[in-house]
Amino acid sequence: MTRASLFLAACLAASTAARPALATEAPFEPGLMRLAEVLGSLHFLRNLCGEKGNQWRVEMERLLESENPDPERRARFIASFNRGYRSFGGTYTQCTASAIEAISRYTKEGETLTRDIASRYGN
Repeated sequence: MTRASLFLAACLAASTAARPALATEAPFEPGLMRLAEVLGSLHFLRNLCGEKGNQWRVEMERLLESENPDPERRARFIASFNRGYRSFGGTYTQCTASAIEAISRYTKEGETLTRDIASRYGN
């Protein structure tokens, strides 16, 4: 199984984390928002470095589907994804060694986030 496949599986596992009964912010919410930002960053960087398609946007859509957030929370997820995407737009106009390193770091961070969220809060 490739690293990308493991990351995607972990994204899906994290998205099935238990939700609290109360309307207060869940303890895993900051991690999910960061995961959305990481997915946005990867969407920009991977396409910049030659990966064609919407794999990371599709993963974001899967996360949204599994979370089924209310409109306000959905807007926060989307804003996080877009912030991640835009954060590299002003920095990179072509694929560089630094961009490739950022892909590696963000992939590892996404894997860590999903693993931690799933192990702490999953069913």
